[in-house]
Amino acid sequence: MGNTQGASLEELSACESHQWYRKFMTECPSGLLTFYEFKKFFGLRNLSDSSNAYVQTMFATFDMNDDGFIDFMEYVAALSLVLKGGVQQKLRWYFKLYDVDGSGCIDREELLLIIKSIRAINGVDHEMSAEDFTNMIFDKIDINGDGELSLEEFMEGIQNDEMLLATLTESLDLTHIVHKIHGEVIGQN
Repeated sequence: MGNTQGASLEELSACESHQWYRKFMTECPSGLLTFYEFKKFFGLRNLSDSSNAYVQTMFATFDMNDDGFIDFMEYVAALSLVLKGGVQQKLRWYFKLYDVDGSGCIDREELLLIIKSIRAINGVDHEMSAEDFTNMIFDKIDINGDGELSLEEFMEGIQNDEMLLATLTESLDLTHIVHKIHGEVIGQN
């Protein structure tokens, strides 16, 4: 994830912040972004059922007060995580995103579903199948072998494996979305 090319939250001037707010309010004049508007806002169209479910889970993680909407402050908090969140913060968010059923653990089926959905949304070919990648993750970080990843196993396992950390970070790299929004804001001048 990391910073976009020279555009971190600290570097957003008052003018840019106003432009981001104006873009947000233009896209959702009510000040509350619905799931439908969220997909439209980020250009996510014609998704498969599993990809749509993944995007819905992502929406829910940004909807911090669980009211069914993303307001401007939740939007800014999400961008803050994407632009400048530390590894620990991002891993906790990834875990919440992957724990589709909210059980506090990630099982193979949940992880496989998410990996397939991310790949469908990103549209990038991979050398390893989603099934093989899921199995590799579990083989590496399911320490107690129970077929589920706890938050602790997930965080420790990912942080201790540079390849998994890089792959996870790359697969959930949302900077292209930030670039798109930033480009549209710049283009409004």
